[in-house]
Amino acid sequence: MTLLYLASGSPRRRELLTQIGIPFTALSASIDESPLSGEAAPAYVERLARDKAAAGMASLAGPATDGTFAVLGADTAVVLDGRILGKPADREDALAMLAALSGREHQVLTAVAVADRERCLSVCVASQVRFRHITQQEAQAYWDSGEPLDKAGSYAIQGLGAVFVQRIEGSYSAVVGLPLSETAELLSQFAIPCWQPLSAR
Repeated sequence: MTLLYLASGSPRRRELLTQIGIPFTALSASIDESPLSGEAAPAYVERLARDKAAAGMASLAGPATDGTFAVLGADTAVVLDGRILGKPADREDALAMLAALSGREHQVLTAVAVADRERCLSVCVASQVRFRHITQQEAQAYWDSGEPLDKAGSYAIQGLGAVFVQRIEGSYSAVVGLPLSETAELLSQFAIPCWQPLSAR
């Protein structure tokens, strides 16, 4: 059976893979996440997902990993008016993002890439998320909770930030960080099935 490595430190992605019964080993894969000049948001997130998978493959090179294995990389971006909203630099940046998202619809892009020694397949999934109006006091209290600190767009739909979400069109799991339907389809092409029994983990 093909072994899977997850090139991500995200606990959300670990939980989502576990949810659909896919055993994996997490590893670190550091890459430069700076957007290229003129790079469109979908191309940006897909490039980062592929770069993370490639970095994971490079870190596994050697006799210790002679068996059949694949690496999964993923990236998520919040996009508003064509502008990529990454993780906030500080409190002021987070409050500005939440104010910009307040009462509006934005796009969440999540790309997934799976690579082995011969190929790298990837997909980018777009979802639309509508926020209700967020008061300044709410935004400040949300920042004080600590949740926005390491989240793209300064919010987590699976956490306290869920209270801001009026509507979602697309994949909920993609907004969290990993589109499960598309991920399962990609992994099946590498002979990695979902719903594996607990004993296989």
